Amino acid sequence: MLRTTFRSLSGFNYRLWAAGALVSNVGTWMQRTAQDWIVYTELTRHDATAVGFAMALQFGPSLFLLPFTGYIADHFDRRRVLLVTQALQATLALGLGVLTLSGHIELWHVYLFALMLGCVTAFDAPVRQTFVADLVSDANLSNAVALNSTSYQLARMLGPALAGLLIAAIGTGWLFILNFATFGAVIGSLVAMRVAELHRLERAERKPGSVGEGFRYVLGRADLMAVMSMLFLVATFVMNFAVYVSTMAVTVFGTGSGGFGLLSSMLAIGSVTGALASARREKPRAILLVASGFFMAVLFTVAALMPTYLSFGIALMALGWSLQTFMTTANSTVQLSTDPAMRGRVMAIYMSIVNGCTLFGAPFVGWVANRHGARWSLMVGATAGLLAAVVGIRYLVRHRGLHVKREGLRLRFLLADAEVPKA
Repeated sequence: MLRTTFRSLSGFNYRLWAAGALVSNVGTWMQRTAQDWIVYTELTRHDATAVGFAMALQFGPSLFLLPFTGYIADHFDRRRVLLVTQALQATLALGLGVLTLSGHIELWHVYLFALMLGCVTAFDAPVRQTFVADLVSDANLSNAVALNSTSYQLARMLGPALAGLLIAAIGTGWLFILNFATFGAVIGSLVAMRVAELHRLERAERKPGSVGEGFRYVLGRADLMAVMSMLFLVATFVMNFAVYVSTMAVTVFGTGSGGFGLLSSMLAIGSVTGALASARREKPRAILLVASGFFMAVLFTVAALMPTYLSFGIALMALGWSLQTFMTTANSTVQLSTDPAMRGRVMAIYMSIVNGCTLFGAPFVGWVANRHGARWSLMVGATAGLLAAVVGIRYLVRHRGLHVKREGLRLRFLLADAEVPKA
């Protein structure tokens, strides 16, 4: 079982990348937690909308830079691009840390650094996602995507918890400096890779109109359109846990930075479990997208009703599992069903939805929390999960022959074509 779950780690390059990325991701989550905390508690008077706006600035550029980010991912050496983007992110972390430690930090500074970081990560994200295909064969791609998610979620579990403790001990500024230092791990892994062993696929031809070709490709594929539509709902209204968790932690349960960090880590525990479960599967299953969307709707409702800090944290763990199952399945489905020459541009669209739609969703969720309370903001996520499930069912019925078979008292949901669609 373990050999199947972690099979991609048998390759030197992927093993090196996974180790470096884990260290760097811990630092990234520490910085995210520190940024959310300083905005919510130090630079404003518990303004959830300000937290949402900072998130929007950090992730929104993915939408506006989309025509260029996909082109870079498909036409340039991904390893070299990552060396540049990771170095720039490290520089921005250092700058924010120095500004905070000097005592001159203001809210507009955080907004500016969030915007600059968003511009850099707009290029970094699709390249990093498609770089996995350079590290492993297509046979192990789904497993590598799931292990990447596991690493990311492990960091999400450790980073906020460490941040909560360190904020109380040394202050937010030093967390930005620590994040700067962790970028050395991922940059070092990129430098030390065996370049000759990379699985370099044929690059897309540079020609007029190649940027728009990615949009035309997705629009012509009913399966990709369904996944992207579901992803839009989830990314816009579900993936706003910085707002959900911070408002519930402070305004409902009255906790400090340690309690906020612990709730974020509990969410990540569920996410790690979901990612590891996905790594065991040989290929993604479309029905999991529908099931996980439905469970998100149920679990958001349950979380909104939880009366205690602990019960809310347990609900977050279950939410993390369902969300990560959805995200890993969607990522693997899109990559495996896309022509390799188009993968960078399609994943740029994918990542622009994942990151860029926060531009609209986070401020809205923050407004709901301010106006109607933190518990009601969770119902935004519940509604989005339910709508995503409906979109998935509609596609599966119309294009994959979804039908229900009764076996005694048990109902089974079956697809006429159980295979992942091919490009």
